[in-house]
Amino acid sequence: MAHRAHRWRAAGVTAAATGLISLGLAAPQASAAGEPRVDLRVLVVDDGAGPVGAITAQLRSEGIPYTTVDLEDSGRPTITGAFLSDTVGGRPRARFQGVVLPDEAPFGAASAEQTALEEYERTYGIPQLDAYTWAHPGVGLDYTDRDGYAGPLDGRTANVTAAGRAGPFGYLRGPFSFEDNSPSVDESYGFVAQPRAGFTSYVDTPVPGGTGAGSLLGEYAHDGRRELVVTFAHNQYQQQFRVLARGMVEWLTQGVHLGQARNYFAVHVDDVFASDARWDAERNCTPGDIDCAGGGDDTGTPIRMTAADAQYLASWQRGHGLTLDLVFNAGAGEEWKAEHGGTDALTGQLLADKAQYRWVNHTYTHPFLGCVQDVTTVPWSCAKNADGSTKWVSRSDISGQISDNYSWALLHGLSVDPGELVTGEHSGLKTLPQQPQDNPNLGPALAANGVKWTASDNSRESAQRAVGSGALTVPRYPMNVYYNTGTRAEMADEYNWIYTSRADGGSGVCEDNPASTCLAEPLDTATGYVDHIVPNEAHTDLGHVLGNDPRPHYVHQSNLAEDRVLYPVLDRVLADYQALFADSAPIVNLRQSAIGAELQNRAKWQTALDAGKVTAYRIGNTVTVGAPSGTKIPVTAPEGTRQQQVLGTTAFGTAYAGERSDWAAPGLLQTALTLKLP
Repeated sequence: MAHRAHRWRAAGVTAAATGLISLGLAAPQASAAGEPRVDLRVLVVDDGAGPVGAITAQLRSEGIPYTTVDLEDSGRPTITGAFLSDTVGGRPRARFQGVVLPDEAPFGAASAEQTALEEYERTYGIPQLDAYTWAHPGVGLDYTDRDGYAGPLDGRTANVTAAGRAGPFGYLRGPFSFEDNSPSVDESYGFVAQPRAGFTSYVDTPVPGGTGAGSLLGEYAHDGRRELVVTFAHNQYQQQFRVLARGMVEWLTQGVHLGQARNYFAVHVDDVFASDARWDAERNCTPGDIDCAGGGDDTGTPIRMTAADAQYLASWQRGHGLTLDLVFNAGAGEEWKAEHGGTDALTGQLLADKAQYRWVNHTYTHPFLGCVQDVTTVPWSCAKNADGSTKWVSRSDISGQISDNYSWALLHGLSVDPGELVTGEHSGLKTLPQQPQDNPNLGPALAANGVKWTASDNSRESAQRAVGSGALTVPRYPMNVYYNTGTRAEMADEYNWIYTSRADGGSGVCEDNPASTCLAEPLDTATGYVDHIVPNEAHTDLGHVLGNDPRPHYVHQSNLAEDRVLYPVLDRVLADYQALFADSAPIVNLRQSAIGAELQNRAKWQTALDAGKVTAYRIGNTVTVGAPSGTKIPVTAPEGTRQQQVLGTTAFGTAYAGERSDWAAPGLLQTALTLKLP
């Protein structure tokens, strides 16, 4: 019982990881005659703990249908043979293609529900994923007192075994580490144990003080069933879980499921051609900003890229294989040129290299496009008309800012998409608390200029939404690389102001915000950016990449100037990613319109799932999916899968992480999507 008690103590601790298995694509064997129908849906038995929640979050992220049975709900359905399977058109049907459990026997080893579930798995060849359990012979492992370990895993290195790489973990390149974000907190807990007969380890780690490695995740084949056994706690946000989540899902679904996943990374660089104001370390604000007391019109020395910075950018892109989106203000550049002798080496260099970038309209001169701002008070407020109504920036002014910038881009041969827009400060959209609604003139101006995708700030609005009648937002992640800093010392100083307590000379914002944490002591301004800010920001950004999240990140042109503070963050993200993932799973670098379409497709798909309007099943090597007309269908299947057309078949999907996947639709004159598995 000591082992069991330890397991439940650890269940509240966060940890993560999971392993992939070789794809079993043979048709399930049923006791009834003929091939059974297996619905493409997962059964999730939920105990309310983090490990099951992590798996569920991954299923939802990919767009995989699932049914949840809440163990804490007294009115939940009873797990019986009738709940798990039935007959459709005389053919036996398995209602779930995989089962996620909190542990190996959540209903009790000898209970009727557990017995019904195990018989179902044997009959239809359904895999079972044990989200987190302790090491013991019941799951094919020795107890940890036999050359094993039970305890914190923080900072420990885990390896994907040869068996893991031969299966669904083949998308991983090398070892990975369990997070260790705080030396004073145990963040991950688990059991490292030796396999017994029938157990194949997919992820292992050296046994502390032992003579070899023990398993953290593997497959236990026994009694005609297959279990994926995870012996470390985890939650959906931990990097080790995100590295392994794809493989866990592929094992669970045997490589055939609705939904798809990619590792996305896009970076927008705002204010290109313009300049940005500079942080004042003495006043702890940015002169020229309306909330900088005593700032007046004194903006200090602005930060602006040079031609040499543009040359470095082009060279960096070629060396790293990541295209940045240059979000530009042509009018601001023209004003700069007029104020500096009529020439501008920066503009000349960027235009010489224009084909190497994606360009995004950021309006001509970057004005605020919401309400007319009254800056006589701090914070600002919306100016009022004589009748007390809000005074808005006009439709013609908004439209002129969009069209003038686009016309300049066409004149200079930039690869700009008229459907994409980023307004200055995401203005025009609602800005709380001062402006609780969109500028009513924004939507019509977007429609008049053919704008379909306008950027929003993910920290304010994380969900995509409509703006007017024809545009949708594309939420962007603000990176912790500040717009008003050109040097590492400025970055560290402003970071200190935000993230240190009042007693340590900071603003105290971190004390007042329950979602924030103050630094133990201020950063050294000479070293703090590289030693603290860069690894923390890169870790956050990589988490987005690994989370099947296409939303772009954004910074400013100032971060490519002077000390070029953005590059160390990007270098760290890309290096960490490349150390983890094989060439079969490259970073997907989409432009704004493609990101917007991805988010739109996901929303429509989830609406169809939530409404119960999707039917999907597999009979032998044929997959059939029906969905509402106009709804694109995300599907993942093995290499060699083909789509059935009226006449013959065509290759299905695009390759990623050793599989094929796509947003698909039925062929011409067809009402359902039909795939032929290899």
